[in-house]
Amino acid sequence: MLNTTAWNRLRYSLYAPIYDLVAGRAFRRARRQSLEQVTWTPGMRVLLVGAGTGLDLPFLPRNVEIHATDLAPAMVKRIARRAEDLHLDVAAYSMDAADLDYPDGHFDVVVMHLIVAVMPDPARGLAEAHRVLANDGQLCVMDKFQPDAHPAGVGRRALNLLTTALATDITRQARPLLEDAGFVIEHDTPVMMGELFRALLASKA
Repeated sequence: MLNTTAWNRLRYSLYAPIYDLVAGRAFRRARRQSLEQVTWTPGMRVLLVGAGTGLDLPFLPRNVEIHATDLAPAMVKRIARRAEDLHLDVAAYSMDAADLDYPDGHFDVVVMHLIVAVMPDPARGLAEAHRVLANDGQLCVMDKFQPDAHPAGVGRRALNLLTTALATDITRQARPLLEDAGFVIEHDTPVMMGELFRALLASKA
C-alpha cells in the first residue's frame, strides 16, 4: 500500500498550491461545525495537527494560543501566510503527527481535521494527540469514517488501495480508533455527505 510518511510529505507538497481550491469551500461548514463543539475559554493553548494551509484558522477564537503543524513544509509556509493575512499569531512548524515535538499535557485542545484518515499509522497519531493533551483537554476530530457498526466490505477495501495512494483511507472507523487511543467520545455529529464525514469531540478516558 502506497501510504508512507515520505509519500505523504511529497504528495502534499505537490498538492499545496491547489489545496485551497479543493478543500477550502467544500469543507468550510464542516470545519466550523466541528470547532463549535469545543468549549472555548480565553488563553487556551491549541494545537492544529495536520493543519494543511490553515483553513481552520478563521474559525478559532482570537483569544487563544495557536500552534499548527503539518508534515509538508510547503503547507506550513501557507499556514504562516494565512495567519499573517488574518492578523493571528500562530506558531507553525513542519512536524510528523506521529512524532510531535511537544511535552506531555501541553495543550488544552488538539484539533485533527482531515488527517486521521490520511496518516499511515492513525493509532500512533492519536496516541501522540493523547500524550500532548492535558488531562482535562478536548480532542476535536473531523474526517470521513466507515460506520462503526461494521468494517468495510471487499469492494470498499479494493477501492481503498487507490484512494489511499491519492488522498485518503476510506475504511477507518472513528470509535475504535479513538477509544483504543484512550479517548471517550462526547459528541459524534454527521457534518457532510450524510454520515460519511463526522465531527467528534473527545476527552481523555
